[in-house]
Amino acid sequence: MRDVYVAGIGSTSFGKHVATPIESLAVEAAARALVESGIDRADIGALYLGNFISGPLNGKEVLAGIVGERLGLQNIPCTKVEGACASGGIAFRHAWIAVASGMCKAAIVVGVEKMTHASTAEVTSALNCAMDNENDGPSGLTFPGLFGLAWRVHAKAYGTTRDDVSAVVIKNKANGLKNPLAQMGSVLTHQQIRDSAMIADPLQMFDCCPASDGAAAIVLTSADLLGPSDHARVRVLASVQTSGSPRIANHPDLCSFEATVSAARKAYEQSGLSPADIDLVELHDCFSIAEIIDSEDLGLVPRGQGGKWAAEGRTQVDGTIAINPSGGLLSKGHPVGATGVGQIYEAVRQLRGEHPNQVANARVAMTHNLGGTGVACTVTILGRDA
Repeated sequence: MRDVYVAGIGSTSFGKHVATPIESLAVEAAARALVESGIDRADIGALYLGNFISGPLNGKEVLAGIVGERLGLQNIPCTKVEGACASGGIAFRHAWIAVASGMCKAAIVVGVEKMTHASTAEVTSALNCAMDNENDGPSGLTFPGLFGLAWRVHAKAYGTTRDDVSAVVIKNKANGLKNPLAQMGSVLTHQQIRDSAMIADPLQMFDCCPASDGAAAIVLTSADLLGPSDHARVRVLASVQTSGSPRIANHPDLCSFEATVSAARKAYEQSGLSPADIDLVELHDCFSIAEIIDSEDLGLVPRGQGGKWAAEGRTQVDGTIAINPSGGLLSKGHPVGATGVGQIYEAVRQLRGEHPNQVANARVAMTHNLGGTGVACTVTILGRDA
């Protein structure tokens, strides 16, 4: 396996793009990444597109081929990748494998979703396709309900409080104000969060990420195709995908997702790094409690201390470990298929030293993308070359 580098990145803003077709969002992000990479399109050997629900919400399933043609990428494999909320992260890993294995000189990964035009009922129904509906569907449980249960279990086991969890919301919303791509940055107080609508007790409105439209793209290549650039070189140090049970009843502990624990362990082994080496992480905070659980599963925060670290400010941009300096899903929004690629876009900008909410002296970044009830997970580690 050869070293793989990020040659170019591109992203739309995340938010409402009502008048823009889904394929146009993907093309916009991908074109920016291609131009920035400086790589001849004839050298792009594969396109992987992460998307989850373009069929039910947009009536479009062959997006990879449509986007490839619109980009002028002729007669190459164009593959749409689905893994629920981890779709983008999985698509990135496929592109990494294609280049690392020598199958192609360069590859492009695109993540895209368009959701805001649909009703809440339509979006909820589409997102519930990420569950094992044969077994879990009859319970009527949706994802807010699942993470509400996870919060209750975590609180019982570790004493996590409403204020602990609110600290995550306040941090990520404030981070989002510094990110021009974010959909819902804001300044919030603990009282405003307590006063917000109850969604799935104890989850309240501000604990939930918003549905969103958007796209992000990354061009990957081997070192020999990298030309001169004003940007620092960013190398993929690890790219891991794991799976967990699609059934809620098969998770012995809702305070942890084994797919994340396993992916993190393998990523550390692949990169030769440890949690102490990570300067920042963009992780899957689909709900506020998810950030707490994810940070513990990734080994970045001691088990049971995720809420306390947030409340103490240790997960701020200038803290012990910067968690979601982009604003995370809570602030950026969650265009499902785009999220995993968008996280890597944000991490690359941090490692280049050009992020609007910059982590000082960032050298190593991690991203984490989790799908469904923990059925699919990807963890990526990126490093800035000296």
